Parts: sequence; C-alpha cells; structure tokens
Amino acid sequence: MSASVSARRGGRLTYAVLICAVLVSAFPLYWTLVAASRSNAELARPLPALLPGPRLLDNLRAVLDEASIGKALLNSLIVSGAITVGTVLCSTLAGFAFAKLRFRGRGALLGAVVASMMIPPQLGVIPLFMLIVKLHWVNQLQAVILPGLVSAFGVFFMRQFLVQSLPDELIEAARVDGASHARIFWSIVVPVARPAMAVLGLLTFMTAWNDFFWPIVALSSQEPTVPRCASWAAATSTTSP
Repeated sequence: MSASVSARRGGRLTYAVLICAVLVSAFPLYWTLVAASRSNAELARPLPALLPGPRLLDNLRAVLDEASIGKALLNSLIVSGAITVGTVLCSTLAGFAFAKLRFRGRGALLGAVVASMMIPPQLGVIPLFMLIVKLHWVNQLQAVILPGLVSAFGVFFMRQFLVQSLPDELIEAARVDGASHARIFWSIVVPVARPAMAVLGLLTFMTAWNDFFWPIVALSSQEPTVPRCASWAAATSTTSP
C-alpha cells in the first residue's frame, strides 16, 4: 500500500514538473503573440500587458507592406535547404572517409578539421567578402550558400557516429563482393547513418535559418533573408506609436 501511495505521489510530482516545464517553454511563443498585437509604446511600459492586444492584424499588415517578408521567406528556405543538403552529404562523405578509410595524413587532416572549429568565423569575413566580390556574387544567394556547404562540426559529428555504429566487417564483406566505394557509401553507410544525418540536418537548418551576420554582409535589402528582414522591420518600427 505504501509503495503504491509513494508511486502515485511520485507520478503527480512528475506531471507537475512537466507541466511547469511546458509552460516555461511555451511562454516565449505566447509573448511573441502578445508583442505582435501591441504597439511599441505599450511594450515599453514598466509593466507591459500580458494579454494579446487588438493590433495584431494591423501590425501584420504593416510588416507585409514595409518589409519583403514573402521574398525573405523564400530566400531563407532556399539558402537553408541548400546548406542543409550540402552539409549533410559532404559531412557524411568526409565522416565516412575519416572513420573507415585508411589513407596517408588522415590523422593530420582530422586534427586540422577539429582545430578549425576553434577559429571564430568573424575572422574570415573580410577575405571571404573579397572573394565573392571578385566572383561578382555580391547580393546573390550563392554567396551565402556556398561558404556553408561544409561544416567542420558536421564532419566530426558524422565521423564519431560512424566509428561506433558502422562495423568494419560489414564494409569488408561488401568489398569482398566487389562493391566500390560509391556503392558502399550509398548502400551501406547512408542507411546506417540516417539517424545522425537527420540530427545534423535539423541543427544545420536551424543554424542557417537564424544566421544573421554573414547574410547582412553579402546580401542587400533587395535579397533579404528572414533575420535581416526582421531586424530591418524592427528598426523602422521604432518610431511608430
């Protein structure tokens, strides 16, 4: 009897903690709705309103009129999708090579990949911008897509996953049957690596979608992405009542 009572109390406590966690996690989404339905003056009060206001449709109409949100959504979808596909494919290929293939300089190359993760991306902005200027890619989406097609984190992530999840005996059996490296990759490596590829794709898509710094350098207001468009709309709305 005492065990069942304690289990019931433990279950209630678990549900209470989960409900609190859900409320805390959902509050930013709720506050986004509140902020979208209020004016800047109302949000700047010492005690801002916690309930949605009557200006949601007016604010949405102003965003559609003043910012190219439709084009920004399309550009962000193209950029994020292309970067995600390229990163997942290139990282899986490189991860497979580092994990299961034996070639000269493998350890040094892997060390260079890991070391590159410690370099701040801001250090490469000036030479990268000079390169896209020479290629006449300024204000074109490929200037944002191509630099993000390969990720050092993605290569290391896929390498670590394949080292543990892909047996060497499976690859050796495929080689005995006469399979080439390309056939081994598509028929054996890709099915095994699907869980890690899904996780890497999700993380890459979110990172590319939220990227603000490099798109604002390489693209102009005529080819906006969602973060740039949102920042521009917020800047131009600071003078509104």
